[in-house]
Amino acid sequence: MKPELLIADLSGVYEAEGFLPYLQGLGLPVRHVELGEIEGTVCYCDPAAEAEIRRRLAPGAAAGIRWIDSGDYHYVTKILAEFQAEPFDLVLVDNHPDDQEPAFGGVLSCGSWVKALKERQPMLEEVWTLGPDHRVRNASGTVDRELEAGIDDLVAALEGKRVYVSIDKDVLDRGWARTDWSQGTYTLDCLKGWLDCLLRLDVVAVDVCGELAPAKGATPEDLRVNFETNVELQDHILGYLKR
Repeated sequence: MKPELLIADLSGVYEAEGFLPYLQGLGLPVRHVELGEIEGTVCYCDPAAEAEIRRRLAPGAAAGIRWIDSGDYHYVTKILAEFQAEPFDLVLVDNHPDDQEPAFGGVLSCGSWVKALKERQPMLEEVWTLGPDHRVRNASGTVDRELEAGIDDLVAALEGKRVYVSIDKDVLDRGWARTDWSQGTYTLDCLKGWLDCLLRLDVVAVDVCGELAPAKGATPEDLRVNFETNVELQDHILGYLKR
């Protein structure tokens, strides 16, 4: 996994948090892609907007760590994962499965992007979800059990595979993340423990969403909480890239 950082900036939240200048000060290659003026992107992404986002993000398609804004834009994972040219599994850490039927004529959305990715990316072999209903599941239906039992069997199933990890911070308790979606009850230490297991695999990329922008009602305290969690996650992931 390459240490290059990609920032898909749709709401300006990373500047508001102070996280953008933090990333730019790490001394790593940082590709900051401004997407906020593109119309038709909030929760739903119309075809013209999707094509423009794909065009702008294409130069950063090899980045190892991708920061993709609010959960309203989690469909950006679908756009980025479509650049994968070899077989891979997706591990989705989220409070929601994001595999629903699109509500408006097949338009890509933050709730349907997993289904769209399964249909349109032939390199995707399996989708695993950690978080919804406190369970671990795979799309093929052979695994469906309580997450609290750990993820050793998941890691074993992923050995020898290329893995794309997508994290929505809404899986966390509000003490660790502030989003505008229903949230889970997991701690940041728990999430980092899952990453300790997953990042020993052949991980091709990690993306993270789950911000809350001032335009969506974020308070200074919300921005502080999200900034501090982002810093911990960035440092934790980066630690594996340096090994």
